[in-house]
Amino acid sequence: MIIFGTRGYLYQLAVLTMVCGWCGNPAAHTLRKRVTKFTLFFVPLFPFSTKYATQCTFCGGERQIPKEQADQLLAQAQGGQDGNPYGAAQQQPGYAPPGGQNPYQR
Repeated sequence: MIIFGTRGYLYQLAVLTMVCGWCGNPAAHTLRKRVTKFTLFFVPLFPFSTKYATQCTFCGGERQIPKEQADQLLAQAQGGQDGNPYGAAQQQPGYAPPGGQNPYQR
């Protein structure tokens, strides 16, 4: 007797702030990757389906997206982890540039 089947895996890749296409609210969206793998004797062997989707945390609406768009959103999320999507340091209140004086420090 051979036991085979499928098993699904869900990976959360990033959390992005976007305007929802369902409810129209600017809210956090989770970027998710769903992989379905073929199993033989309960051992996952190889993936045969990979899908990407974003889900609104406000209304729960989910939208499937192509892999290229998921890669672009993931790169945007990783580039914006420091608060600046372009990677350059910005002048912020309370930020002392090298060699400069901080006006908020006594």
